[in-house]
Formats: sequence, C-alpha cells, structure tokens
Amino acid sequence: MKSFFCFHGVRKSALGMLLLALVGGASADVWPSRPIKFVVPFGPGGANDLMARAVAEGVSKQLGQPVVVENKPGAGSVLGADLVAKSAPDGYTFLTPAAGVITNSLIKTKMPYQPDDLVPVAMLSVSPSVIVVAADSPVQDLKGLVAASKQGAGINFSTVGTGSTPHFVAEMLRLKTGAAIQIVPYKSGSEGMVAVMSKQVDATSEASVVVLPQIKGGKLRALASTWNRRIAAMPDIPTAQELGFTDVFIGHWSGMFAPKGTPDEVLEKMNRAVDQALKSPELRARLTPQGIDPVGGTRTEFIKFLASEKARLEPIVRSAHMQED
Repeated sequence: MKSFFCFHGVRKSALGMLLLALVGGASADVWPSRPIKFVVPFGPGGANDLMARAVAEGVSKQLGQPVVVENKPGAGSVLGADLVAKSAPDGYTFLTPAAGVITNSLIKTKMPYQPDDLVPVAMLSVSPSVIVVAADSPVQDLKGLVAASKQGAGINFSTVGTGSTPHFVAEMLRLKTGAAIQIVPYKSGSEGMVAVMSKQVDATSEASVVVLPQIKGGKLRALASTWNRRIAAMPDIPTAQELGFTDVFIGHWSGMFAPKGTPDEVLEKMNRAVDQALKSPELRARLTPQGIDPVGGTRTEFIKFLASEKARLEPIVRSAHMQED
C-alpha cells in the first residue's frame, strides 16, 4: 500500500510539473513579451517619423512593452518596406509608411517584395496636402493658379519625385483642368517648399505639417488643402473640393503594416492599441496643432481605405504615364 501511495504521489507531482510547464510556456508566448520595432521608411524629422514616434509612445503605454522606432530610408520607401516584408511574422516588427506602399507597385517595374507580403494593421493619421505659392505671388487662389498656368510657358511645380503626393496633386490639376504644369523634382518636401519661397518654382503642394509654419510666418500663401475636410490647425484654408476642384483629393497619410503571416490575434491587438493611443487627448493635443489629423479605426476600415486609394490613384498613374525616376 505504501508503494502505491509513493507511486501515486510521484505521478501527481509529475503531472503538476507538466501543468506548470505548460502554463509557463503559454505565459512566455503571450504577445508582446519583448520590445516591438516600428520601421519608418523615411529619414528622421519628417511627418511619418514624427507620427510613428508619437504612436510608438502611446502603444508602449497600452501594451506595456518598449516600442523602438528605426529609420530605414531609401528607394522611395521601398528599402524599409522590403525589410519588414522579409522580417519574421512574429508581431515584433511593423512598418509605418505613407502612400508609397500603394503607389510604388503601380509605378515601379520591379519590386523586391509582393504587395501582399505586407498586411494592413491600422490607419494612423492624415496630414492634408496644402497647395501653396510664395506670399507675394500674384496668384491669389486655386482658380488663379490654373489660369496663370495657361498663360505663357505655364508654371513650375516642385515635387518629391515620381509618385510623391505633390506629383499626384500636380497631375490631378493637369488632368482635370488642363493646367500647363512643369514638374520639378526635389529630394525632399522641405527643399521643394524652399524653392517656392525663393521663386525657383511657382508652386507646390506639401504636407500641412511641413508648410503651416511658413504660412503662419507669412512666407507662403495657402491656396487650398487637398483633403476632404479643413485642417483643424488652420480652418480658414478652404479645401479644393469646396472650391469646385472635386477631383483634387489626396493627403499625406500614414498607416501600419506587418509581415504576411503575422497572427490575426496579434494584428487585432496592435490595432486596438494604436486606436486607443490615437484617441488619447495628450497625443491629439500634440499632433493637431501641427496639422496632423490622428485617425485610427478598425483594420476593416483601413483595408477599405487602401482599396479605395488604389482604385482612385491607379487611373491617374496610367493617364499621367508615371514611371519610376
């Protein structure tokens, strides 16, 4: 009898250790259990970088793990996107890009990854584009810009290269109004903006976060924003749609993507963390005055937005014969 109890006790002890091991293993696998990385496919200091860092701070509070932001600029955001597309789908590497994640595949003949190698996680924000001229330009409004383009040699319009948001704005104006616009590419939105202020070019369209300080400082004149609602930080700037240019509609949006194969429960948990972070009064108070509109929402809403953007921009790519630089 004694040996039975000994054996029974050993069996119970072994069973208990097995259960503890299983529970411990499950706890170790609960996501997230270590730091998370956000890859920004642009250099530091821009709108996407600023947004990613603000969201990283909020998500870190929501999930209880550090979130590290890593800048991987190059090839029109393709370099950073490729890095994430080829990362382990374990929920610890995310991409925070802009519209290039859609438009690059429409414009470039070769891509190092497939579009479906990145899966949508969350919409982050929109920084509406603002069409601007120099403060002392004779052009007073958007209709005046189109009219000026049809006189003489037309107007010069700075962009950040093929497929950039300013390029799409210029092509939208050309295709929808017949405006005579010559594209002048620069390396960055800041350089393109300086080119307008120094009279090297006549106009540009740049993210509100880039141009609002110069508008407020009296160095640039805003003609219109190109989103579907006015900018909270400068509500006196009309939208192109309000002015009758219904097809001039695009914004500098940023979102979050993960490598294909990342578990759905991780994607949903990250989506909720991002949405909660973007709803915080602290983050909104930090971003809204800079012309950045926090968005958030569900994964389904973000997926619908992406499909709509692609359907709307693809015909413009074809009509304008956009090709990689």
